[in-house]
Amino acid sequence: MPVIAFIGLGQMGAPMARNLLKQGHTLQVFDVDLRAIRALVDKGASAAATPAEAAKGAEFVITMLPNGDLVRTVLFGENGVCEQLSREALVIDMSTIHPLQTDALIGEMTERGFSMMDVPVGRTSDHAVAGTLLLLAGGTPQQVERATPVLMAMGNELINAGGPGMGIRVKLINNYMSIALNALSAEAAVLCEALGLSFDVALKVMSGTPAGRGHFTTSWANKVLKGDLSPAFMIDLAHKDLGIALDVANQLHVPIPLGAASREVYNQARAAGRGREDWTALLEHVRATAGLKQTH
Repeated sequence: MPVIAFIGLGQMGAPMARNLLKQGHTLQVFDVDLRAIRALVDKGASAAATPAEAAKGAEFVITMLPNGDLVRTVLFGENGVCEQLSREALVIDMSTIHPLQTDALIGEMTERGFSMMDVPVGRTSDHAVAGTLLLLAGGTPQQVERATPVLMAMGNELINAGGPGMGIRVKLINNYMSIALNALSAEAAVLCEALGLSFDVALKVMSGTPAGRGHFTTSWANKVLKGDLSPAFMIDLAHKDLGIALDVANQLHVPIPLGAASREVYNQARAAGRGREDWTALLEHVRATAGLKQTH
């Protein structure tokens, strides 16, 4: 088994490191929290006093840290990983950080003659404990192939995101969408309550519609992503229905700011002449406002 340095033993990192130990890997661990180090040493890891010491002799260096500045410090700071890192080693950053920071870190590591990839994770700390994380691998084909046996000790599904820096990009988009949908879903749930509608009924209905299943795999897959903007449900009608919901919410004194913001997007699409197109054409409208080339 290869020697692995694991740096960052927080809520996600500690159980990930434990699962590596369970699979028989040799671990050299570092964290600013000495209690976290001791807990891993009790499971069979070796303690390191600095990131550099953790990286000494390691074939893989895994970082799982709260932000990009800490990743940079761990790699390049005093007593940092690069002081002892082998040219043959592979650094795997599994942190969720700014994608442009990831690009800069990978670029600087490459300039220094080192190999680095990004593999942020999906799912929760419960999945980290169970070893069933979703692994979003951003790296060259050679890096992904080399890292896969180590990564699969911590997760049960690996997606090759398509190259260096792409793992953190898909993680960012996934989190952006799920976090924003959490707020929109809360608005919808409170409107249910204010209208006296059983949440169980709403749940049953929306579990089979784009409201609950999402547009990527339902309405978009059947229309705009196939280049078909003929109206199955027109933007004009979507705008009308959204207006009714906003009016009801206003009369019931239910704040739904995300719904109000989304109506403005529909207003803009109608002003651009898309009112009689399918509601999935909203994707093309947003692409146009972002200055991206139109596909339809």
